[in-house]
Amino acid sequence: MNSNQKDRFQALWKQLTHFFQNEKTHKNARVTYQVIWNLTLILIIVGVLGFSFAGGVGAGYFAALVKDEPVRTKEDLKKDIYNYEETSEVYFADDVYLGKLKSDLEREEVSIDKVSEYLKNAVIATEDEYFYEHDGVVPKAILRAVYQEFSNASVQSGGSTLTQQLIKNQVLTNEVSFDRKAKEILLALRVEKFFEKEEILETYLNVSTLGRNSSGRNIAGVESAAEGIFGVEAKDLTLPQSAFIAGLPQSPFGYTPYTQQGKLKENQEPGINRMKTVLKRMYSNGYITKEEYDKARTYDITKDFIGKTEMPSEKYPWLTYEIEKRSIEILSVSLAKDDGYEEKDLENDDLKEQYVALADRKLRQNGYQIYTTVNKKIYDKMQEVTKNYPNYGYDKAGEPVEAGAILIENKTGKIISFVGGRDFKREQTNHATASLRSNGSTMKPLLVYGPGIELGKISPGSVSANVPISIPAGKMWRPGNYGGGSYTGVTTAREALKNSYNIPAALFYMKIINQGPASYLEKMGFTTVTKEDYSNAAMSLGAMSKGVTVEENVNAFGTFANSGEFVDAYMIDKIVSKDGEVIYEHKAKPVDVFSPQAAYLTLDMMRDVVNSGTAASVRNRLAFSSDWAGKTGTSQNYWDAWFVATNPNVSFGTWLGYDTPKSLQGTYNGLEYNKRNMYYWADLINAAYKVDPKLIDPDKRFEMPGGIVSRSFCGVSGLLPSSACQKAGLVKSDLFIAKYAPSKADDSFIDGQYVSVGSKRYAALPQTPGEFTSGGFMLNPDSFADIGLKYVDDPGSVIPGGEKSGNVVGAKAKLNDNGKAPDPLSITISNDKITWGLHHEGDVVGYRVYKDGKKVASINAGGSLVYKVGSGGSYYVTAVDIVGKESAPSKRVESGAKKTGSKEDFSKNKDDRGKDKIASEDKKPDTKEENGSDNETDKEADKETEKETDIDKNKEPAQDKGQNKENTDKENQETDKDQDTVKDQDTINDKEQDTDKAEEEEE
Repeated sequence: MNSNQKDRFQALWKQLTHFFQNEKTHKNARVTYQVIWNLTLILIIVGVLGFSFAGGVGAGYFAALVKDEPVRTKEDLKKDIYNYEETSEVYFADDVYLGKLKSDLEREEVSIDKVSEYLKNAVIATEDEYFYEHDGVVPKAILRAVYQEFSNASVQSGGSTLTQQLIKNQVLTNEVSFDRKAKEILLALRVEKFFEKEEILETYLNVSTLGRNSSGRNIAGVESAAEGIFGVEAKDLTLPQSAFIAGLPQSPFGYTPYTQQGKLKENQEPGINRMKTVLKRMYSNGYITKEEYDKARTYDITKDFIGKTEMPSEKYPWLTYEIEKRSIEILSVSLAKDDGYEEKDLENDDLKEQYVALADRKLRQNGYQIYTTVNKKIYDKMQEVTKNYPNYGYDKAGEPVEAGAILIENKTGKIISFVGGRDFKREQTNHATASLRSNGSTMKPLLVYGPGIELGKISPGSVSANVPISIPAGKMWRPGNYGGGSYTGVTTAREALKNSYNIPAALFYMKIINQGPASYLEKMGFTTVTKEDYSNAAMSLGAMSKGVTVEENVNAFGTFANSGEFVDAYMIDKIVSKDGEVIYEHKAKPVDVFSPQAAYLTLDMMRDVVNSGTAASVRNRLAFSSDWAGKTGTSQNYWDAWFVATNPNVSFGTWLGYDTPKSLQGTYNGLEYNKRNMYYWADLINAAYKVDPKLIDPDKRFEMPGGIVSRSFCGVSGLLPSSACQKAGLVKSDLFIAKYAPSKADDSFIDGQYVSVGSKRYAALPQTPGEFTSGGFMLNPDSFADIGLKYVDDPGSVIPGGEKSGNVVGAKAKLNDNGKAPDPLSITISNDKITWGLHHEGDVVGYRVYKDGKKVASINAGGSLVYKVGSGGSYYVTAVDIVGKESAPSKRVESGAKKTGSKEDFSKNKDDRGKDKIASEDKKPDTKEENGSDNETDKEADKETEKETDIDKNKEPAQDKGQNKENTDKENQETDKDQDTVKDQDTINDKEQDTDKAEEEEE
């Protein structure tokens, strides 16, 4: 500094010193200070008052926003926070996991200790970096969010903590308003006060919406995301996988890798970029190292995405829908009972609909665990057999033959497996549990034989007519056997069931119909029996008003295996809540239906069906041997084919038919419809046997209970055999319930004479020529009534001559005289044999052969209508009716040199016949020969006949004795042939002929 500058500085300093030391200056300074201080105080006071006012206003405003929000307790908050939907899970038998039931949102709860640390850190770093430091809200973040809102800033950073997001998702709505925000802050503070950080984080991880899974279903919660996106559990997620899931909440459906169809999106960049953002935040917040960050950032996450997976409803459509349906039924009853209702109250349609809807919603939201009885391996095998079975039959009118089957454990009622149909995509009807069809002859043991034996009206040895009948039931009902044949005259109940004869079943049913046998069906679980069914005679053949399901039909057969006790089939074993509470567990409620004795006798009869009856062919298809008892069935017009069988462990049945009823009749791959169904049955049960041999093929057999005896009986009455029955060769033996065993001796037989016409026998009349009658046993009409004779169209057909039933005929089987002499016959001769046909008039009982005007033979109408001529001569034949009237001679035929008759011969023949007629009128009706012994001319004729017999005895006999022997041999051959036919019907299936044994047809 130079001297001039120094001098100026010193002068300035002196002036300043003088100023501050001046009294006036001091006075002014004191005044200024007071003013400034007062102003400062005023500003401070105004500031404090302003801040207080603003704070008061803000607090007042906040209070006004939350004034309607109730003060929630910890329990209230806990209930609200943890109230999130969770998908119900389903299990096969033995706790084998099936999958999740279909719902709008798939979610599976997981505890915090089973979540990857990577994932927890990723969520905190991304969504709430101060999570472990704040008390529910971050003021700075709130102020920033408020400022951004008021300033309409382009960048909105948000101000919600995880706690606030939880409140927003679980308690409040997603609306954007200060009102909701204020409530959110208040509730977040209370949640932080009541709950630990880990509880809050766990809940957040379970409620977050996270896009779609590989099935295309909406998912929430990290466990569902881990399984649905990467196919792993949440605890096993890697760092890149965790970062990917943690990034999803910001835009779940923008970042999700899957489409609604469960396919991978073509462009995965949005989700990958979001994953990298999450990784950067994890690194910035110190959760991962630089090395981990770099490695994860360059990782190809797309290779971890699992491909499209089928939902249970896609892989097991019939099963999952059946489980849903049954679970909803169970839950609806449970919910109604919780509200004070009884199960019968749900018969009200409106009330039922209300609780069904509630049960459906809870099933899809409450995270139940549903345990079923279905064996996965057996079920899978049966679906495979159904898919590949080659013999269903032809498609008709665009419809394929459909199938239904079900396997039930007898003692427990567990449904082990079933087949709902062939192709769910084509037809969703469950043909095992929902389709109502006529059950044909499988009804017989359930409605006729079982109840009949129980009521003491039927035994295996009970006898019934098996010929055309007419039953007045409203309009006249004429049931027929399969194909319109298989008539055997009489038959036992055992034979009738084995061969599935309809007529005996109908007659047996008429004996018990007034005792309400349809009630037995209801005891055995039939839910579709109507009032009309109780009085419908055709019910005996399966003609229900509404029909029956395969499940109910098969389930009822298990009653016989359970010694007469019905155990209702079930599929849902138990239902457990997500908290582990068992809210339903199945408990069996057995129903006594039959006595053990009645059940066993019905089983024993059905054994014959499988061993040698209409189901015999199934035995050759089985891969194992078991004590099966069963029944085949065919409904009217061949619309339905059934086979149901039971052994000591299980009952199993199959059904084939068209959804729109059409005939199944006709061969396909060389098999008739009934055999196609039985082969299907065998293939399915063989598949089940390979999975669980002990279940399907038990070591034990059905055991006969006490109270059953074996007794001999007469095969035409069912009574104790008399000596006459023994002589007639009609004694049989079978099993009986001891108290119902026959105790009365048979009185069916009386001595008498009969005539034969074709294969039928009729009682002779007093006027009937003795040469055409045979001595035998007549069935007493009074005792014969019990086999249903009053319904029989033709009593003469009850004991047809074609049967090996001895010389027996019904006393009511009579021929009526038509009031005139028979018309002449037409005969031919060839190779020394005269032949003619059965007379067209039904009252003709025999034929007389004349040689040169003399009678040489009498041939009854039930024999062979052939006569072998002897030496040369002129022959003619006449017909004789039931009262002895004889026809005019046939044309003459010549043997030897003569070939045709002359007019003279005819005149002579006419004269001779006149003489015979006179002799016939003088003859007593009980004489064997028509020509009286006092007629010398006839004696000479007899001598000539005897002489001719001697001449020709080294040839084929031509006389009555020889001719009758030929006739008898012929008749026996026909009888044997008929009997062999019956036997063949028992064995034809064993030989597996392409032409099946006649099965039943419902009328």
